[in-house]
Amino acid sequence: MPYRSTERVKVRLTASRERIVVAAIGILAEHGYAGCSVAAVAARAGVATGSVCRHFPAKSDLFAEVFRTASQREVDAVARAAAREGTAAALLAGYIADGVASGELPPQDPELTCTAVVGAMAEALVGPLAAGVAGPDTIGGLTTFLHRALGVSP
Repeated sequence: MPYRSTERVKVRLTASRERIVVAAIGILAEHGYAGCSVAAVAARAGVATGSVCRHFPAKSDLFAEVFRTASQREVDAVARAAAREGTAAALLAGYIADGVASGELPPQDPELTCTAVVGAMAEALVGPLAAGVAGPDTIGGLTTFLHRALGVSP
């Protein structure tokens, strides 16, 4: 007779998988891809390294799930914003226009600036993400660049 997982076992395995993904997201945010080893993820999740491998046979499988989980949050946020305000680009352009109108930002074309900063962010992140070196320094540098591009006073 073949083994059948009980509902209790399925719940436990699902919880373990979720802890592993949450642990990987945390380590990735703190140390970047290079600092996110399977052993570190297992230790933070409170499971054995073999348990990580049972859920994610390759490190790339784990990071595909991490990316899917993390990006889904962003996709959901953009979808909520787009539903309220039209599109995410229109929302950002609106914020830029509001900043210009209030004097917080120097005069500029909000649509053009929006397009430029979105393109710059995407282009700036492609290399570090592909090389596995994106981390807090990457985000800090990108934030500084965007402030300067928008004309935000220090």
